[in-house]
Amino acid sequence: MRRVLLMLPVLLGVTMVTFVIVRSIPGDPVQVMLGADRRSTPEQIEAIRTSYGLDQPLPVQYVRWLGHVVQGDLGQSLRTRRPLTEELRLRLPVTIQLAVMAAMLAAIPALVVGVVAALKRNSGLDYLATIGTLVGVSVPNFLLATLLVLLFSYTLKWLPPVGFQPLLEDPAQNLKTMIMPAISLGLPLAAVLMRNTRSSVLEVLGQEHVRTARAKGLPQRRVLFRHILPNAGIPILTIAGIQVANLLGGTVIVEQIFGLPGVGRYVYEAIANRDYPVVQSVTLVLAFLFVLVSLVVDVLYAVIDPRLRTR
Repeated sequence: MRRVLLMLPVLLGVTMVTFVIVRSIPGDPVQVMLGADRRSTPEQIEAIRTSYGLDQPLPVQYVRWLGHVVQGDLGQSLRTRRPLTEELRLRLPVTIQLAVMAAMLAAIPALVVGVVAALKRNSGLDYLATIGTLVGVSVPNFLLATLLVLLFSYTLKWLPPVGFQPLLEDPAQNLKTMIMPAISLGLPLAAVLMRNTRSSVLEVLGQEHVRTARAKGLPQRRVLFRHILPNAGIPILTIAGIQVANLLGGTVIVEQIFGLPGVGRYVYEAIANRDYPVVQSVTLVLAFLFVLVSLVVDVLYAVIDPRLRTR
């Protein structure tokens, strides 16, 4: 309950910071909407600004917008006039699927390789995993996305470079359109998670209870699953939770590169068009998902280590 209550001031702070930042971006949203049309008179421009409430003081605009959000109304886009609740209902599943696929592609091999590299320290696999970690951390996801498109789309012609197919309409085609974005987004996560898994397992391997378990002649499998992984799990879970939550923010560039109709691409276009309600609402939704993942991680701490339940 304490964690849930702490979510409220965090989200409130996010709304304040986002509201101020988006209005600090140079440019007038009304002028952006009008584009190259110079036929509008100053009176007409001011009338448009008044109809959107942009003529009000910033505190009034913020309180009015926050009041609608509390009632479940995220507002409308300044550019399209479409309800943001409907837009997010269509776009959020794409972003969530991308983040889930990236997390699965990253977490499973990273955990396995990290544990094995720690158990076989200074072996060829350990050195190979270290090199792979450095590459994964160093290569930005937009560069990796470009290389994947060049290899699998233009050279091998196995996968489409851009586009999206809904999962329920054609699962096979959906997988083809999502696999490269998921790899682009998940590789940095895999590198960070593998490095931290290796470090955590190595730290636990040197503790007395592990040496005692081995001295008793317990099988390696039992030592691993009963003594090593439970004690190394909390640091790994902490890093994994933060990185998985960060995937939601990383979708902005990846969705733009691959032409995915997700929330990341939507907010990217909204920033370019000075569409204040879209940027504010999408940021709030992503922040909510971030703190929700953090809440789940806090709950999992007590599952891994029962001693934390009494704190």
